[in-house]
Amino acid sequence: MEINNELHLDTAPFEKSISFLQSIGIPVHFLPLPDDCFLPGISIINGEIIVDMEKLKYPGDILHEAGHIAVVPQAERLLLNAESIAAREQREAEEMMAIAWSYAASVHLGIDASFVFHDSGYKNGGGSIAENFRQGHYFGVPMLQWVGMAYERPDNSEPNKAIYPAMHKWMRD
Repeated sequence: MEINNELHLDTAPFEKSISFLQSIGIPVHFLPLPDDCFLPGISIINGEIIVDMEKLKYPGDILHEAGHIAVVPQAERLLLNAESIAAREQREAEEMMAIAWSYAASVHLGIDASFVFHDSGYKNGGGSIAENFRQGHYFGVPMLQWVGMAYERPDNSEPNKAIYPAMHKWMRD
């Protein structure tokens, strides 16, 4: 698999991400995309991830885009695309959830957080987000907890609950 990106020559994290996404029910297709995609070479169409390998600039963006699909209620996923995500009523909350989800996914896969949170992403604040999350300074986790996807802190009534960045479930009901 050839990635058009000088910053990420190692394709293993990208391939691992694709396998993981497909295993949790997020389809990934490789098709040509227009030049005007919000993220170069990657888009969401009808709740599925589309990757244009010729235009893909930052392979780690795939985990963040998957986070958008994962945190939306199941009944609404097939309606997702770049425009509908931007117009969603709870878009800010879902953005924070997608960031927290993508960090949890990188930890789960054993991929360095800088793969997702690269310096050119998140208004050039990707590195700062990665460092904060590595230090346990999370945001978005209470919302993941609210929708039943993660647990923010130990619960004495259920001591075996995995605590974030471990996820209770990867896809919202």
